[in-house]
Amino acid sequence: MITGIKGIRIRRAAAVAITSGAMLATGALTAAPAQAVTAPSIVAKGGYVMNNANAATLYTKAADTQRSTGSTTKIMTAKVVLAQSNLNLDAKVTIAKEYSDYVVRNNASQAHLIVGDKVTVRQLLYGLMLPSGCDAAYALADKYGTGSTRAKRVANFIGKMNTAAKNLGLTHTHFDSFDGIGNGANYSTPRDLTKIASSAMKNSTFRTIVKTKKYTAKTITKTGSTRTMPTWENTNTLLSSYSGTIGVKTGSGPEAGACLVFAATRNGKTVIGTVLASTDYAQRAKDATKLLDYGFAKLG
Repeated sequence: MITGIKGIRIRRAAAVAITSGAMLATGALTAAPAQAVTAPSIVAKGGYVMNNANAATLYTKAADTQRSTGSTTKIMTAKVVLAQSNLNLDAKVTIAKEYSDYVVRNNASQAHLIVGDKVTVRQLLYGLMLPSGCDAAYALADKYGTGSTRAKRVANFIGKMNTAAKNLGLTHTHFDSFDGIGNGANYSTPRDLTKIASSAMKNSTFRTIVKTKKYTAKTITKTGSTRTMPTWENTNTLLSSYSGTIGVKTGSGPEAGACLVFAATRNGKTVIGTVLASTDYAQRAKDATKLLDYGFAKLG
Protein backbone atom coordinates (compact mmCIF):
# COMPACT_ATOMS: atom_id res chain seq x y z
CA MET A 1 0.00 0.00 0.00
CA ILE A 2 1.30 3.47 -0.91
CA THR A 3 1.17 5.99 1.91
CA GLY A 4 2.04 9.64 2.58
CA ILE A 5 2.49 12.65 0.30
CA LYS A 6 4.45 10.64 -2.27
CA GLY A 7 1.57 8.17 -2.55
CA ILE A 8 -0.98 10.95 -3.11
CA ARG A 9 1.19 12.43 -5.89
CA ILE A 10 1.47 9.04 -7.59
CA ARG A 11 -2.29 8.53 -7.42
CA ARG A 12 -2.89 12.03 -8.83
CA ALA A 13 -0.41 11.42 -11.63
CA ALA A 14 -2.11 8.13 -12.46
CA ALA A 15 -5.51 9.85 -12.49
CA VAL A 16 -4.23 12.55 -14.85
CA ALA A 17 -2.73 9.90 -17.12
CA ILE A 18 -6.00 7.94 -17.20
CA THR A 19 -8.01 11.12 -17.89
CA SER A 20 -5.62 12.16 -20.67
CA GLY A 21 -5.84 8.70 -22.14
CA ALA A 22 -9.63 8.88 -22.10
CA MET A 23 -9.52 12.26 -23.82
CA LEU A 24 -7.17 10.92 -26.48
CA ALA A 25 -9.39 7.91 -27.00
CA THR A 26 -12.47 10.11 -27.28
CA GLY A 27 -10.69 12.36 -29.75
CA ALA A 28 -9.75 9.36 -31.87
CA LEU A 29 -13.33 8.11 -31.85
CA THR A 30 -14.66 11.54 -32.80
CA ALA A 31 -12.20 11.87 -35.68
CA ALA A 32 -12.80 8.40 -37.09
CA PRO A 33 -16.05 9.11 -39.02
CA ALA A 34 -14.53 12.17 -40.71
CA GLN A 35 -11.49 10.12 -41.73
CA ALA A 36 -13.71 7.32 -43.02
CA VAL A 37 -15.66 9.59 -45.39
CA THR A 38 -13.09 10.24 -48.08
CA ALA A 39 -14.19 11.95 -51.28
CA PRO A 40 -14.17 9.32 -54.02
CA SER A 41 -12.29 9.43 -57.27
CA ILE A 42 -14.56 9.09 -60.32
CA VAL A 43 -13.76 8.54 -63.99
CA ALA A 44 -16.47 10.94 -65.20
CA LYS A 45 -15.13 14.37 -66.14
CA GLY A 46 -17.86 16.11 -64.16
CA GLY A 47 -19.81 15.25 -61.04
CA TYR A 48 -22.09 16.83 -58.46
CA VAL A 49 -24.07 15.54 -55.51
CA MET A 50 -26.43 17.35 -53.14
CA ASN A 51 -28.77 16.71 -50.26
CA ASN A 52 -32.18 16.85 -51.94
CA ALA A 53 -33.85 18.16 -48.77
CA ASN A 54 -31.99 21.46 -48.63
CA ALA A 55 -29.83 21.57 -51.80
CA ALA A 56 -26.66 21.47 -49.70
CA THR A 57 -23.63 20.50 -51.80
CA LEU A 58 -22.02 17.19 -50.85
CA TYR A 59 -19.55 16.64 -53.72
CA THR A 60 -18.19 18.53 -56.72
CA LYS A 61 -15.91 17.75 -59.64
CA ALA A 62 -15.93 20.35 -62.42
CA ALA A 63 -19.53 20.86 -61.28
CA ASP A 64 -19.99 24.11 -63.22
CA THR A 65 -18.20 23.14 -66.42
CA GLN A 66 -20.61 23.17 -69.36
CA ARG A 67 -20.84 19.87 -71.24
CA SER A 68 -23.06 18.14 -73.72
CA THR A 69 -25.79 16.32 -71.80
CA GLY A 70 -27.09 13.66 -74.17
CA SER A 71 -30.48 12.27 -73.22
CA THR A 72 -30.36 13.66 -69.67
CA THR A 73 -31.87 16.62 -71.57
CA LYS A 74 -35.15 14.65 -71.51
CA ILE A 75 -35.54 15.39 -67.79
CA MET A 76 -36.35 18.96 -68.80
CA THR A 77 -38.54 17.74 -71.66
CA ALA A 78 -40.66 15.81 -69.16
CA LYS A 79 -40.61 18.69 -66.66
CA VAL A 80 -41.98 21.13 -69.25
CA VAL A 81 -44.74 18.72 -70.30
CA LEU A 82 -45.77 18.05 -66.70
CA ALA A 83 -45.85 21.80 -65.97
CA GLN A 84 -48.52 22.44 -68.64
CA SER A 85 -51.71 23.94 -67.24
CA ASN A 86 -54.73 21.64 -67.28
CA LEU A 87 -52.51 18.75 -68.37
CA ASN A 88 -54.46 15.66 -69.42
CA LEU A 89 -52.16 12.63 -69.18
CA ASP A 90 -54.77 10.54 -71.00
CA ALA A 91 -54.92 12.83 -74.02
CA LYS A 92 -53.98 10.94 -77.18
CA VAL A 93 -51.29 11.90 -79.67
CA THR A 94 -51.21 10.41 -83.17
CA ILE A 95 -47.71 9.28 -84.10
CA ALA A 96 -46.54 11.13 -87.22
CA LYS A 97 -44.20 9.61 -89.81
CA GLU A 98 -41.74 12.43 -89.15
CA TYR A 99 -41.16 11.19 -85.57
CA SER A 100 -40.16 7.79 -86.89
CA ASP A 101 -38.09 9.22 -89.76
CA TYR A 102 -36.28 11.48 -87.29
CA VAL A 103 -34.98 8.65 -85.10
CA VAL A 104 -33.92 6.62 -88.16
CA ARG A 105 -32.20 9.66 -89.68
CA ASN A 106 -30.27 10.33 -86.47
CA ASN A 107 -29.74 6.69 -85.46
CA ALA A 108 -31.31 7.76 -82.17
CA SER A 109 -32.62 5.81 -79.20
CA GLN A 110 -36.32 5.19 -79.62
CA ALA A 111 -39.51 3.84 -78.10
CA HIS A 112 -40.34 2.22 -81.48
CA LEU A 113 -43.64 4.08 -81.75
CA ILE A 114 -45.78 3.02 -84.70
CA VAL A 115 -46.85 5.62 -87.26
CA GLY A 116 -50.61 6.22 -87.06
CA ASP A 117 -50.99 4.81 -83.54
CA LYS A 118 -52.72 6.91 -80.92
CA VAL A 119 -50.56 7.07 -77.78
CA THR A 120 -51.46 8.81 -74.52
CA VAL A 121 -49.31 11.58 -73.09
CA ARG A 122 -48.66 9.37 -70.06
CA GLN A 123 -47.41 6.56 -72.32
CA LEU A 124 -45.22 9.02 -74.23
CA LEU A 125 -43.62 10.11 -70.95
CA TYR A 126 -42.78 6.49 -70.14
CA GLY A 127 -41.44 6.06 -73.68
CA LEU A 128 -39.39 9.22 -73.18
CA MET A 129 -37.84 8.31 -69.83
CA LEU A 130 -37.44 4.50 -69.83
CA PRO A 131 -36.06 3.52 -73.26
CA SER A 132 -35.09 7.18 -73.84
CA GLY A 133 -37.26 7.46 -76.93
CA CYS A 134 -36.36 10.42 -79.12
CA ASP A 135 -39.53 9.66 -81.10
CA ALA A 136 -41.55 10.12 -77.88
CA ALA A 137 -39.66 13.38 -77.19
CA TYR A 138 -40.50 14.66 -80.67
CA ALA A 139 -44.18 13.77 -80.22
CA LEU A 140 -44.35 15.62 -76.89
CA ALA A 141 -42.55 18.70 -78.24
CA ASP A 142 -44.92 18.79 -81.22
CA LYS A 143 -47.94 18.38 -78.93
CA TYR A 144 -47.00 21.01 -76.33
CA GLY A 145 -45.25 23.60 -78.47
CA THR A 146 -47.28 26.46 -79.99
CA GLY A 147 -47.19 27.34 -83.67
CA SER A 148 -48.73 26.84 -87.10
CA THR A 149 -46.08 24.37 -88.29
CA ARG A 150 -44.29 21.46 -86.66
CA ALA A 151 -40.97 23.33 -86.84
CA LYS A 152 -42.48 26.34 -85.06
CA ARG A 153 -44.09 24.16 -82.39
CA VAL A 154 -40.81 22.37 -81.69
CA ALA A 155 -38.90 25.66 -81.53
CA ASN A 156 -41.51 27.04 -79.13
CA PHE A 157 -41.26 23.97 -76.92
CA ILE A 158 -37.47 24.25 -76.75
CA GLY A 159 -38.00 27.89 -75.78
CA LYS A 160 -40.13 26.68 -72.88
CA MET A 161 -37.28 24.41 -71.80
CA ASN A 162 -34.90 27.37 -71.72
CA THR A 163 -37.42 29.51 -69.84
CA ALA A 164 -37.79 26.76 -67.24
CA ALA A 165 -34.00 26.67 -66.82
CA LYS A 166 -33.91 30.44 -66.32
CA ASN A 167 -36.76 30.24 -63.81
CA LEU A 168 -34.62 27.82 -61.78
CA GLY A 169 -31.82 30.40 -61.81
CA LEU A 170 -29.53 28.23 -63.93
CA THR A 171 -26.84 30.18 -65.76
CA HIS A 172 -24.83 27.36 -67.36
CA THR A 173 -27.65 25.55 -69.16
CA HIS A 174 -29.02 25.96 -72.67
CA PHE A 175 -31.16 23.69 -74.82
CA ASP A 176 -31.36 23.64 -78.60
CA SER A 177 -33.12 20.29 -78.79
CA PHE A 178 -35.99 18.41 -77.16
CA ASP A 179 -33.99 15.21 -76.71
CA GLY A 180 -30.27 15.99 -76.45
CA ILE A 181 -29.45 15.59 -80.14
CA GLY A 182 -28.29 19.17 -80.25
CA ASN A 183 -26.89 21.50 -82.87
CA GLY A 184 -23.90 22.67 -80.86
CA ALA A 185 -25.77 24.66 -78.21
CA ASN A 186 -27.28 21.96 -76.01
CA TYR A 187 -25.37 21.95 -72.75
CA SER A 188 -25.60 21.99 -68.99
CA THR A 189 -23.45 21.22 -65.95
CA PRO A 190 -23.54 18.56 -63.23
CA ARG A 191 -24.83 21.13 -60.73
CA ASP A 192 -27.52 22.52 -63.05
CA LEU A 193 -28.76 19.10 -64.17
CA THR A 194 -29.02 17.99 -60.56
CA LYS A 195 -31.15 21.05 -59.79
CA ILE A 196 -33.38 20.38 -62.82
CA ALA A 197 -33.86 16.79 -61.66
CA SER A 198 -34.55 17.84 -58.08
CA SER A 199 -37.22 20.23 -59.32
CA ALA A 200 -38.75 17.59 -61.62
CA MET A 201 -38.85 15.09 -58.75
CA LYS A 202 -41.36 17.32 -56.96
CA ASN A 203 -43.94 16.08 -59.47
CA SER A 204 -45.53 12.79 -58.41
CA THR A 205 -46.05 11.56 -61.99
CA PHE A 206 -42.40 12.19 -62.80
CA ARG A 207 -41.30 10.33 -59.63
CA THR A 208 -43.49 7.36 -60.51
CA ILE A 209 -42.16 7.15 -64.07
CA VAL A 210 -38.43 7.44 -63.35
CA LYS A 211 -38.41 4.70 -60.70
CA THR A 212 -40.29 2.27 -62.97
CA LYS A 213 -38.11 -0.57 -64.30
CA LYS A 214 -40.47 -1.83 -67.00
CA TYR A 215 -43.62 -0.54 -68.70
CA THR A 216 -45.86 -2.03 -71.38
CA ALA A 217 -48.01 0.42 -73.31
CA LYS A 218 -51.25 -0.49 -75.04
CA THR A 219 -51.81 1.88 -77.94
CA ILE A 220 -54.71 2.34 -80.36
CA THR A 221 -53.98 1.49 -84.01
CA LYS A 222 -55.29 3.26 -87.13
CA THR A 223 -58.10 0.71 -87.35
CA GLY A 224 -59.11 1.22 -83.70
CA SER A 225 -57.73 -2.05 -82.40
CA THR A 226 -55.41 -2.30 -79.39
CA ARG A 227 -51.69 -2.83 -79.89
CA THR A 228 -49.57 -4.15 -77.03
CA MET A 229 -46.18 -2.55 -77.47
CA PRO A 230 -42.93 -4.39 -76.71
CA THR A 231 -42.07 -3.71 -73.07
CA TRP A 232 -39.94 -0.65 -72.43
CA GLU A 233 -37.08 -1.22 -70.01
CA ASN A 234 -35.49 1.57 -68.00
CA THR A 235 -31.92 2.26 -69.11
CA ASN A 236 -31.01 3.29 -65.54
CA THR A 237 -29.33 0.14 -64.18
CA LEU A 238 -29.05 1.63 -60.67
CA LEU A 239 -32.73 0.79 -60.18
CA SER A 240 -31.66 -2.85 -59.96
CA SER A 241 -28.13 -2.52 -58.59
CA TYR A 242 -28.33 0.20 -55.91
CA SER A 243 -30.75 -0.16 -53.00
CA GLY A 244 -33.01 2.84 -52.57
CA THR A 245 -32.63 4.21 -56.11
CA ILE A 246 -35.63 6.31 -57.18
CA GLY A 247 -34.42 7.63 -60.59
CA VAL A 248 -33.50 9.54 -62.64
CA LYS A 249 -32.16 9.43 -66.25
CA THR A 250 -29.31 8.17 -68.41
CA GLY A 251 -27.68 9.98 -71.28
CA SER A 252 -25.04 9.27 -73.90
CA GLY A 253 -23.61 10.50 -77.16
CA PRO A 254 -20.38 10.91 -79.11
CA GLU A 255 -19.77 14.30 -77.49
CA ALA A 256 -21.56 13.72 -74.18
CA GLY A 257 -19.94 10.41 -73.29
CA ALA A 258 -21.83 8.32 -70.73
CA CYS A 259 -23.99 10.45 -68.40
CA LEU A 260 -26.30 9.68 -65.51
CA VAL A 261 -28.52 11.79 -63.28
CA PHE A 262 -29.27 9.70 -60.20
CA ALA A 263 -31.21 9.80 -56.94
CA ALA A 264 -31.68 7.43 -54.03
CA THR A 265 -33.44 7.51 -50.69
CA ARG A 266 -32.20 5.72 -47.57
CA ASN A 267 -33.36 6.18 -43.98
CA GLY A 268 -35.56 9.08 -45.04
CA LYS A 269 -32.69 10.97 -46.68
CA THR A 270 -32.46 11.59 -50.42
CA VAL A 271 -29.18 12.11 -52.25
CA ILE A 272 -29.36 13.38 -55.83
CA GLY A 273 -26.57 14.02 -58.30
CA THR A 274 -25.09 13.86 -61.79
CA VAL A 275 -22.08 12.42 -63.58
CA LEU A 276 -21.21 13.71 -67.05
CA ALA A 277 -18.73 12.38 -69.59
CA SER A 278 -17.89 9.04 -68.04
CA THR A 279 -16.28 6.44 -70.29
CA ASP A 280 -19.07 3.89 -70.73
CA TYR A 281 -22.40 2.71 -69.32
CA ALA A 282 -20.87 0.41 -66.70
CA GLN A 283 -18.47 3.11 -65.53
CA ARG A 284 -21.14 5.80 -65.19
CA ALA A 285 -23.05 3.43 -62.88
CA LYS A 286 -19.86 2.78 -60.85
CA ASP A 287 -19.21 6.53 -60.61
CA ALA A 288 -22.78 7.19 -59.50
CA THR A 289 -22.62 4.38 -56.93
CA LYS A 290 -19.47 5.87 -55.42
CA LEU A 291 -21.08 9.29 -55.21
CA LEU A 292 -24.28 7.96 -53.66
CA ASP A 293 -22.30 6.04 -51.04
CA TYR A 294 -20.29 9.16 -50.30
CA GLY A 295 -23.39 11.37 -50.13
CA PHE A 296 -25.12 9.08 -47.63
CA ALA A 297 -21.93 8.79 -45.57
CA LYS A 298 -21.68 12.58 -45.42
CA LEU A 299 -25.30 12.85 -44.29
CA GLY A 300 -24.67 10.20 -41.61
